[in-house]
Amino acid sequence: MHYTIRKKILSGYGLIILLLLVVIFWSFNSLYKLGNASNQILKENYKSILAAENMIDAIERQDSGTLLLIMGYSEEGLSQFRQNEGYFLESLGRAKDNITIPGEKDIIQTIDSTYTLYLSACMNLSILQKSANKSPGPYYHENILPLFRDVRNTCIQLRELNHQTMIEASEKARKMATNSMLSVAVIGFITVGLGIFISTFLSGVIVRPVLKLLKATKEIGDGDYDTQLDEISSDELGLLALEYNTMTQKLRKYREMNISQIVAEKQKSEAILQNIDDGIILIDTDSKVTGINRIAMKFLKCDSVDILDRHFLEVIKNDTLFNYIKETNETGAAQKIEDEKSIIKLKHDDSEMYLQFSIIPIHDKSGSILSTVLLLRDVTRLKALDRMKSEFVMAASHELRTPLTSIGMSIGLLQENILGKLNEKEKELLMAANDEVERLKALVNNLLDLSKIEAGKMEIEFDKNAVHLMFEKAISIMGNQADEKKIRLTSEAPEDLPDVKSDSNKITWVLINLISNAIRYTESNGTIHLSARLFGDKLHVSVKDNGAGIPLEYQTKIFDKFVQVKDGKETSGSGLGLSICKEIIKAHGGTIWVESAPGKGSTFTFTLPRM
Repeated sequence: MHYTIRKKILSGYGLIILLLLVVIFWSFNSLYKLGNASNQILKENYKSILAAENMIDAIERQDSGTLLLIMGYSEEGLSQFRQNEGYFLESLGRAKDNITIPGEKDIIQTIDSTYTLYLSACMNLSILQKSANKSPGPYYHENILPLFRDVRNTCIQLRELNHQTMIEASEKARKMATNSMLSVAVIGFITVGLGIFISTFLSGVIVRPVLKLLKATKEIGDGDYDTQLDEISSDELGLLALEYNTMTQKLRKYREMNISQIVAEKQKSEAILQNIDDGIILIDTDSKVTGINRIAMKFLKCDSVDILDRHFLEVIKNDTLFNYIKETNETGAAQKIEDEKSIIKLKHDDSEMYLQFSIIPIHDKSGSILSTVLLLRDVTRLKALDRMKSEFVMAASHELRTPLTSIGMSIGLLQENILGKLNEKEKELLMAANDEVERLKALVNNLLDLSKIEAGKMEIEFDKNAVHLMFEKAISIMGNQADEKKIRLTSEAPEDLPDVKSDSNKITWVLINLISNAIRYTESNGTIHLSARLFGDKLHVSVKDNGAGIPLEYQTKIFDKFVQVKDGKETSGSGLGLSICKEIIKAHGGTIWVESAPGKGSTFTFTLPRM
């Protein structure tokens, strides 16, 4: 007969449950016997003791009534005697109904007969008292008092008999309780011992095959696919062992069939990794370098032996880059890094190298992060070209300023001297030429300022400045333009707002540029509001309008060079204003951003450090 694991468990624990039922039955039986013993004490003894006490009390009160009668208080004494006579007879009746002890019946009969004689003697006393020739005192002492004492002593005897019997019954119940406790304890210990033995035996029967299976599974995990299990049992674990043997055979065949293909794929992946043009570094969740390709080693000018299994900061000493990698490992999400912040500079003995990086997390099927890939792209040449471009633009802008100034002065002289000699068409051409020259001068100035900022050649004079004063200066400059378009220009700066560390002229220029853009895209009767709030150690300065807003496709690139929002209206700007604003705020150690919704206006906000 084959026993399944379920049958084995049910058989073992069924026996334990049966033993527990025996203990429970034995305990209930003992408690039932103790309860009966207690009830027997109350039923057989306590009622008789109570009846004896009541008879003693009643006969004593009757004796008191007899004495009152002798003393001349006939009515009061007779009333007390008759009342307690009823109490005595009632208690005597209860005692007769509860005769349970040997000898108790004879005592009660003695009480009954003696009390009858006592009543007769007391009746004679009443007759004697009506006769004036005899004194009732001697009669009481000779006839009534002895009978009173006999009745009282017999009642006490009845009480003591039941009291002694109750003590013996209580002792018997105590011994019964002690025996019950010992017997329950013995049976309980036996049950616990059998339960432990059965559980140990049953667990051994079940666990031994599992341990064999666990050992074989560990060997499979270590790569030993030749492991086979002998027949370990005839239950479900035996079937599992058979399936395990089948699995190992299939794994061994699969390994033999695919190992060469796996090796080829691995070699192909490594070849691609080593020959890709970008540097690749693999970092595990402990921030240790686990892999690196040839290009990355060339960038770092080191060998893989010097890098593998070392902490990332030992390889590239850049805290900012390490923080990005650490956050990626912790969150499992790719970091959004601005273009200008995604470039690091590596210094070697005779050169500098600029590398643009991107960080990609690698996840398993469950979504848990396995490692992080750091991609490095050499942008040293692009950086040099960008610097050359900025220097060229700066030089070209500087060279263009002089001829443009001369052209502007020439057009101005023409307008002053010969404007009245020209016809309307010639006047329009001259005015258009003047407007174009002014626009070119503004474009050249903007290009020159932007090039200086990018090249780090623009001088910024940091000083202690109050935000509300810069608000007032910007509003006074732009007030006329706002009034012409009937736009309300307001500002708000709390009185307790701390001063900022800034170049007052440069920040005022940023405010003017933002207000100018807001006026351009806000309809008549609109509102432009300037405000400042303190957040930590930074002041947030905002320029808010209720104009047309910025389309979503422009919001991510509004601060790029030469970007202008196309809204169907003719614009005369160069698209460099917001780029210059961004560079100025960046030079102050702050950031600038926009919040906008089409048709609901825009809010441009930038941060400045407090003093």
